[in-house]
Amino acid sequence: MNELMAARSLTTRPVVTLGGDAVAHVKDTVCDASASRITGFTLTGRGLLSGPLKEGLPWSAVYALGHDAVMIRDRRGLVNAAVMTADQQNLRARLLGAKVLTEAGAEVGTVLDVVVEGGTGGRVLGFRVAASRRFVPGPSRHRRRVYVPRGQTLTVSGRALVLPEDAVRHVADDLPGFTALVGGVPGHWRGSLP
Repeated sequence: MNELMAARSLTTRPVVTLGGDAVAHVKDTVCDASASRITGFTLTGRGLLSGPLKEGLPWSAVYALGHDAVMIRDRRGLVNAAVMTADQQNLRARLLGAKVLTEAGAEVGTVLDVVVEGGTGGRVLGFRVAASRRFVPGPSRHRRRVYVPRGQTLTVSGRALVLPEDAVRHVADDLPGFTALVGGVPGHWRGSLP
């Protein structure tokens, strides 16, 4: 499995050609309606005062999504951003702040971030959630932050995500634990919920 990363961490990540030319910075991540994979990125210019670019980066033009940069072969892969986002929505507009529910109607919490696979994968594997007290009980004054896998089926309805029951049986406290959980590696994750 490729490295997992939080989608919010991709914001301002440089877009660089294989020849070493800095092209732009990521402004936002674009996902498909079912939130199963990244479909591209909206871009901003490289300078401090530069604004959004009219060009976007479709996932098909991404050579690799790395820890420090988004690598592309060359600028020819960029497309009109309006066309690229016509049927898709930016991650912030669609998923961040959305309620997470189970198929049985239990509230899991609210989406804080989306966990994506780097490299050439681009899959959405789960969510960082501000968990409701009923989902993750505890004495803390603040809502608990946990990582929840997306499961095999995911329904996105308006501003709510509906996860299958089996997806929320295991959660992780941190990204390394979540990586172990979705990769099938024992340890680091908290285990079953009541």
